[in-house]
Amino acid sequence: ARHSRILSALHQEAYPLLKEIRTRLNALELERQPPKQRRNDGKEKKAKRNAEYEINLPNSGVGGKVGKPYFMVQVGEVENLYKTTKSQRHNSSKALALDLHGCTRDEALAKLDGSLAVWVDVAMRGLHPFVIQAKIICGCGNQIISETVEKWIRGNAQVANSRRGSFQ
Repeated sequence: ARHSRILSALHQEAYPLLKEIRTRLNALELERQPPKQRRNDGKEKKAKRNAEYEINLPNSGVGGKVGKPYFMVQVGEVENLYKTTKSQRHNSSKALALDLHGCTRDEALAKLDGSLAVWVDVAMRGLHPFVIQAKIICGCGNQIISETVEKWIRGNAQVANSRRGSFQ
């Protein structure tokens, strides 16, 4: 109660001063400016800094946008595909990737089969558990390539989807 009485007295004392300030501001007839336009410079710079570097495998699609959806897969020795919790980095710090933008279903399957041989070879030359991670980029289209890749992954014993968060 005492606190409220002190604040009430303070408000009564400041009221005439605040009213005078408000009157002077209203008399200035200030024009309101439109809001500032947002700039995307910061986001673009961060995206460039955090861009992931990728190795394009032989016969992989070159150019075009790298987009989603994409599949992160583990490739290698069948017995260790589902036992591997941490990714084994191959000698390069760059991720193996295959870009299927602009491919037909048959072209995509041919590239996937050709890349599988390269990926398995890289995995088997690496360290135990002889499993590597790769990214298969399908792009945003009518999802024919995505469905083809998904069926291809299910149909190959040496390929498994990576666990969420395990791909770096």
